[in-house]
Amino acid sequence: MRIDTTRIAAAAALALAAFTAQAGTIPYPSGGTENSVLYTFTASSTGSIGAYFFAGATAAYTNELTMLVNGTATGIQGLNNKTSGYGSYLDLGTVTAGDVIVFKMVNLSPGTVGPWYSDKSMNSDGVNHVYSTDFAGDTSIPGGTYVAFEDLRGGGDFNYNDLAFVFTNVTTTTSVPTPSPLTLVLAAGAAAALLRRQAH
Repeated sequence: MRIDTTRIAAAAALALAAFTAQAGTIPYPSGGTENSVLYTFTASSTGSIGAYFFAGATAAYTNELTMLVNGTATGIQGLNNKTSGYGSYLDLGTVTAGDVIVFKMVNLSPGTVGPWYSDKSMNSDGVNHVYSTDFAGDTSIPGGTYVAFEDLRGGGDFNYNDLAFVFTNVTTTTSVPTPSPLTLVLAAGAAAALLRRQAH
């Protein structure tokens, strides 16, 4: 029997997409597993970046939020996860449309963890410490970009609910790192097996 390699490649791509598709779910749907999606945040327009506290009071550590604009710290920090209520607001400062935004979680207690950034390449442990998706809005928080942090070094439980916010005036671009050759081979093998079963 002749195997159609084009169909196998397409099925493998679909299988890989299924493993990485996570958009739209709050909270993070794959607890225990590092989020494979990477995010680049930019300012949608010239004006303020607004931050609304969403969750994080149950985290063991005490954390706050700040941000970098085009690699420079703004010096504005707040929305403590132990004292902020749902919908509490912080103006993170004025930006220009297209500015690159990196959100930063600062650990206050015990003070020996992180800091963790929304840009994985800036994290000392090499782990993706954020999960993000769109938030439609409710009576307390407007629609915007939901970003949730994992505060444990090395990712710990990977539940991404230790400090969560909704940001306004933020555009998100996502990417997924290229799978390893072994992952591609395994996905192609699974797809080929599925196609063989369907052919019989």
